[in-house]
Amino acid sequence: MGNSREEKRADLRARLIAAAQDQITQHGITGLKARALTTQAGCALGALYTAFEDLDMLILHVNARTLARLGETLKAALPAPDAPPEAALQALASAYVDFACANRALWIALFEHRLPEGVEMPDWHRKDHAVLIEVLIAPLHALRPDLDEAALVMRSRTTFAAVHGVVLLALQGRFVGVPLDQLKSEVTALVSAMTRGAHLGQDAG
Repeated sequence: MGNSREEKRADLRARLIAAAQDQITQHGITGLKARALTTQAGCALGALYTAFEDLDMLILHVNARTLARLGETLKAALPAPDAPPEAALQALASAYVDFACANRALWIALFEHRLPEGVEMPDWHRKDHAVLIEVLIAPLHALRPDLDEAALVMRSRTTFAAVHGVVLLALQGRFVGVPLDQLKSEVTALVSAMTRGAHLGQDAG
């Protein structure tokens, strides 16, 4: 049973994913080369295309691992359910910054990878991204109980995008980006401003 074709293929896929993850960590997504990763995985170049449709599909599986780890990190950062929503949002933002800085190349690959034109992202990978929004729903609902479900999801997307944008520009070293030594304090200030604005928006409504 241990030599079944399915088990061998599963082992090959696992080795390729691990090798690709390591290669991206070392060289970034633009430095990922099929020959180098298959050599590290201990398989022939052609074996890559028996395990995955192409290199892009392999990258999606690496990104899925990164998303799973990020999701667990964010969930673990949430305070007790009775904590103020502002505290929960600050904890999530802080954990997001820490994860991005500690896993810079993998985190950037998660958002910079693009499938070829005309190729749709698989549904399973779209669902992997849901955790980035789902963890925001409860604290934002506590902050804005007046929002219906659709508005709450949209506000969660906006909140994520605001924090993510600041982190991305900083880690990319953009001229307009926040210096890395001030990134966390600036994200904290941003979340504080957004939570204060949310209270004002509710009062105005």
